[in-house]
Amino acid sequence: QTIMPWIEICATDDIDEEDVIRFEHNDSLYAVYRGPQDDYFCTDGLCTHEDVSLADGLVMDYIIECPKHNGQFDYRTGAAVRAPACRNLRTYKVRVEAGNVLVELP
Repeated sequence: QTIMPWIEICATDDIDEEDVIRFEHNDSLYAVYRGPQDDYFCTDGLCTHEDVSLADGLVMDYIIECPKHNGQFDYRTGAAVRAPACRNLRTYKVRVEAGNVLVELP
């Protein structure tokens, strides 16, 4: 079993409540979200519909809306919840340590 590294992304305060930031790691784009309960999540950074950066989208509760065609995903599970998005996003484990957001990435 491969051990996945935990990557420190940012301080918890770097993301506003109900917002998203983007980051790149090993040539892949990711999105990290801060939910309404001060909880943090991570998904792939590109919409599965047309490879648009989700970090430019709108966060409402636990939904990210793609800025291009308004497809929506539940960023807790990656589930596509509104067309034209129909393929789910991959999600990644997140933990908060000493005020920093860490993500477990392949």
